[in-house]
Amino acid sequence: MGSNYYAYPTPTAKYTKAPTGYKPFYLSHYGRHGSRFHQPADHYHALYNTLVKADSAGKLTDLGKSLLKRAKHLDEYAAPRAGDLTQLGVAQHQGIAKRMVKNFPELFKNNAYIEAYASTSTRCVVSMAAFLEELRDQKPKLNIHQESGKYLMSFISPLDFGKIIGESNTPAWQKENEKLYSHVNPARMMNAIFNDSTYVQKNIDAGDLLSKIYEIGNSLQGSPEIEFSFDDLWTEEDLAARWHAQNAWWYSVLGNNPFAKKQGLDNARPLLKNVLDEADKVIAADTAKADKTSMAAKKTTATLRFGHDTVIFPFVVLLQLENGTQNTGIETNDMENLHKVWRDYEISPMAANVQFIFYKSSKKEYPILVKVMLNEIEQKLPVTCGEASAKKCPAAPYYRWEDVREFYKKTLP
Repeated sequence: MGSNYYAYPTPTAKYTKAPTGYKPFYLSHYGRHGSRFHQPADHYHALYNTLVKADSAGKLTDLGKSLLKRAKHLDEYAAPRAGDLTQLGVAQHQGIAKRMVKNFPELFKNNAYIEAYASTSTRCVVSMAAFLEELRDQKPKLNIHQESGKYLMSFISPLDFGKIIGESNTPAWQKENEKLYSHVNPARMMNAIFNDSTYVQKNIDAGDLLSKIYEIGNSLQGSPEIEFSFDDLWTEEDLAARWHAQNAWWYSVLGNNPFAKKQGLDNARPLLKNVLDEADKVIAADTAKADKTSMAAKKTTATLRFGHDTVIFPFVVLLQLENGTQNTGIETNDMENLHKVWRDYEISPMAANVQFIFYKSSKKEYPILVKVMLNEIEQKLPVTCGEASAKKCPAAPYYRWEDVREFYKKTLP
């Protein structure tokens, strides 16, 4: 129930063997930064100051005093680091890089050429650095181009998220949001923290305080060096109700929500175009080299991009990925049961990533194939094969690139 603060889980799924004769030759990736400290710093300050004021008035219970001690530590340790990558965040990207080399060794042989691009956000740059450090540790001869700059934001993270939030907050969505929050009752937690309900009514915005406790508490799983949590403040029922509302909020802002304007999806269209265009360039260069018509251009075997949840959410929605009961592109007006088909922590935990792996056959007449993984788990695509030939129409999770490219190009302006 940690929502987008869920610390990246180490994948255990086994991979489907590629069709006979096929080997990977290119990988295209977009990854969210790893676990970070909660932001903004003002949230830590507000929690601490609220509890200090209540304590000075003698209004805290024993649990409230315990929370005050924790809030004081966070105000001193975490607030100055608000938004920064944690050491667990570093380790998450190192782990993903290590598994990438293990799973697709053909792409990282000798001095293979790797391109890496990061958002101008420091936590994204450090995530990229951790990832590339592990690649170099595994394969010291790799030729790596790495870059971070404002011009890259045109596809890594192009839009103003604050504006997206405002545009998604339609009257229709507000009604649905109110229904979800009707199940979120801060009274029980406030009574556990404070010993005077009249004081709470006059001095505390209970809903706001509960939300700060929820978000800060969720972030703590990304900092294992902090040896406490906020778990004792919650019942499972209260936490579930708050997560259901949070999950639906992400869906309203960056999902295929019929109650909102869906403008959040525009935040990922440039990325989708970049993925399609770069893949075509690599394939064209690979074909030229195979035909020995051009030997000058470097052959890129992996394109790595490091950005944010505000892009990876709408990116996987545009891709309409399916795995088990999850359907990232689903459009539903049933917010009460949204969690059964769309779950934020499975889409964008910390260090979330999408990988397109491209395969070619030893037989030139066979088509290029691609499979897509979300968080290193194979996904089903809403793509149908353009031909009936058994040799040219593989089984999921492998798809013909020409079918995938044409399907997703239709979703672009």
